[in-house]
Amino acid sequence: MTTQAETSPGIEVREVLPWFRRHQWFVGVAAVGVLLRLGAMLGYRPALWFPDSYSYVVTAMRPRPDLVRPAGYSMFLRLLEPLHSFAAVTFVQHALGVATGVLVYLAVRRWKPWVGALAAAPVLLDAYQVELEHLLVSDTLFMFLITLAGWLGIGRLDRRRALAIGLVLAAATLTRTIGLPLIAVFGFFLFRYGGLRAVAIMLAGALLPVAAYAGWFYATYQRAGLVGSNGVFLYVRTMTFADCAVMRPPPDVAALCDPRPPGERPPPQFYAWDPESPLVKLPGITFTSETDALAQRFALLAIRSQPVDYAASLLTELARTFTPGRPIYPDPEVYAYYEFPARTPPPPERYVATVGATYAEQYERGPIATRLADPYATWLRAYQGVAALPGPLVLLLALAPPIAARARRGGDRWGLPWALSWTLLVVPVATAVFDYRYVLPAVPLACMAAALSLTPRHKIGT
Repeated sequence: MTTQAETSPGIEVREVLPWFRRHQWFVGVAAVGVLLRLGAMLGYRPALWFPDSYSYVVTAMRPRPDLVRPAGYSMFLRLLEPLHSFAAVTFVQHALGVATGVLVYLAVRRWKPWVGALAAAPVLLDAYQVELEHLLVSDTLFMFLITLAGWLGIGRLDRRRALAIGLVLAAATLTRTIGLPLIAVFGFFLFRYGGLRAVAIMLAGALLPVAAYAGWFYATYQRAGLVGSNGVFLYVRTMTFADCAVMRPPPDVAALCDPRPPGERPPPQFYAWDPESPLVKLPGITFTSETDALAQRFALLAIRSQPVDYAASLLTELARTFTPGRPIYPDPEVYAYYEFPARTPPPPERYVATVGATYAEQYERGPIATRLADPYATWLRAYQGVAALPGPLVLLLALAPPIAARARRGGDRWGLPWALSWTLLVVPVATAVFDYRYVLPAVPLACMAAALSLTPRHKIGT
C-alpha cells in the first residue's frame, strides 16, 4: 500500500507545476531581479551611503523629530538596530523592492500574466532602482508603502481595507511628507468606490497617527507641523526664477535675494545647503522657525509676483523626468550617488554627517565604509550602463492610461494609481526640487495604471 508520505512529493509537484506555468513570465523576471539584488549585496558591502543617510541614523539612535525630514525611516532603522547590520537593512530594502514588483503583478494577474510581468519589470530590473534600494535612504520604504496602498485601493473596498489604506498612508507620510497630499487623492477615489463611510475610516487611520507625530514635533520644537523646512524648500524652488526687481520685497525679505540672473545661478539645492547661499548666511541654523518663515514669505511673494515664470519653471523641472539619456543633474557630486561607484566612497566631511557616521558605527558595531567586491561590482556597473528606464518611456507610461482605457472601454480602477503617480512626479518639483530618486517611487504606480487601463473591467480585482 502506498503511504501518504510516499505520494506527497508527487502531489506537491502536480500543484506547483501548473502554478509555475501560469506565472512563468513573472517568475522569470522576478528571478533576474533577485539575482541583481544579490549582486548588489555581494558587490557593495554593507550598504551605499547618501548625505541624508547619516541624519537618518542619528534620529534612529537618538529618537526625536527631525526638522528636515520625518522620522519614519529612522524608526525603520531603529526596528532593525538589534541586528547591528546595515547589510540586514539593505537586505530588507531589496526585499521591499521585490515585494513592490509583486504588488504590481498582483494588480493585473487575473487577466494576462505576461502583461503583469511586463508591468513589474521596471521596478524589478531597473539598475537605478536596485541601486536606490542599496542606499540608506527612505525612498524604497516609501515606494513600497505607497504601492501597497495603491494595490489595496483598486480592490473590493470594505471597512477593514479602508482602515488598512489609512494606516499605510500614515506610515508613508511619516516616511516622506509627500504622502500627505496622497491622502487627499485617496479620499477622492475612495468616495467614488466606497462612499463617505470608507473615506471617514481611511482618514481616521491616516490622520490620527500623523496627528500624534505632529504633537511629538510640537512638544519638541513648539512648532506646528511634521517638519520645519517647508518654507526653506519652497524658497529653494523659487530661486530658479525669482527676480527681486519684479518682486520688490520688503527689506528683511530682500536679504534672501540673489542679484545674479536666473540663468547664471547654481542649481536650486545650493540655496538650502551651501555656505554662500543668502539663506544659509543668516544667523543661526537654517531651519529655525524664524528663518523658515522668512524663506516662505520670500517664496510666496515670488510666486504671486511671477506666476507665469513659476509655471514655466515648474514645467522645465518636470520635463527633466522625461528627458532621454539621464543627463547629470543637479551636479556631478549628487548624481554620482545614484551610480554604483567604481571605488570606495570617501568618508563624509560635513559636520552633521561626521556625527552621523559615529552613530552609524555604534549601530553597526564596526566599520561602515562601503567595501567593493569584484566581479559583482563590475557586473553591476556594466548593467547600469544599459538597463535603465528611459525618460520618454516614463512619459508614455504616465500619459497612456486614459487614452488606452478610452480606446478599450475598460474599467476605471487605473485612475487611482495614475493620479498617485502624477502627484508623486509633480508635487516635489512644485514645492522643492527635482531629483532623480524622487521619480522612482512613482514608476510602479504608473506601470500599474498603464496595465490596468488595458485590462477588461471584469478582470480587475485583488
